[in-house]
Amino acid sequence: MILPVRRFAAVCALGAALSACGAPGTPARSSGSARPAPSPSVTRPPTLAPGPAGLTPVFRNGPRTAGRTVALTFDADMTAGQGERAAAGEHFDNPSLLATLRALRVPATVFMTGRWAEQYPDQARAIGRDRLFEVANHSYSHYAFTPDCYGLPDLPAGRMKADVERAYAAFRAAGVPDAMPYFRFPGGCYDRGALRALTPTGVTAVQWDVVGGDAFATDADAVARQVLDGVRPGSVVVLHCTRSAAPATERAVRTVVPELRRRGYRFVKVSELIGAAARGG
Repeated sequence: MILPVRRFAAVCALGAALSACGAPGTPARSSGSARPAPSPSVTRPPTLAPGPAGLTPVFRNGPRTAGRTVALTFDADMTAGQGERAAAGEHFDNPSLLATLRALRVPATVFMTGRWAEQYPDQARAIGRDRLFEVANHSYSHYAFTPDCYGLPDLPAGRMKADVERAYAAFRAAGVPDAMPYFRFPGGCYDRGALRALTPTGVTAVQWDVVGGDAFATDADAVARQVLDGVRPGSVVVLHCTRSAAPATERAVRTVVPELRRRGYRFVKVSELIGAAARGG
């Protein structure tokens, strides 16, 4: 979840969180992690080579010269402590947003927390088997991978790898066939230590270059303007799709999608942008 600092701190104090969607992909190599190795007949999804000193690579946007492509991404934020709130009727899911993406035929990448997959296994499974989408990892706990990350609780470095692997295990338990080897840091916060901790998992860390600003926003037009003003060829847009915490997102998407198509943009999954970057544009 990406929030203004002052607003995020207040929300965290109330235990608010986001959630989203889920979708298909292809498994990453095991590297001693909880994820199974791909079968010989399955093509491994594109990833970036490790960064300096072998650290987890970080991807922010695709090539600017490879055509007008843009990837919409949706974070599914949920912590274990919010189970009671979900049971009481708070919606950390957003089926109407998913229905809109399907109706508009918009590919998307969903960065799902393991806790969300546990709360909504039927939705996670259905989305994970929909070729329009791909599921990627947003941690299990939605704890911060660095200190001082918008008020999120800190996750010790020694637990970071296990937290990522636990999320993949939750996806498999929910019936998501193949989750992508991509990871988004909660709050977008990371440092060298976090990149080092995740190196054994073989993931590519995925950030963004366009912040949708939909978290706790109620003005769909403002969200749409922020996205439209920021998109460039190869952009990665970060949004959310929890009804309770991002209620304007679905309406904003209804504005953003036709306008970007009018401008000549083609919607793709993150994997296509990473593949283009890995090929050198």
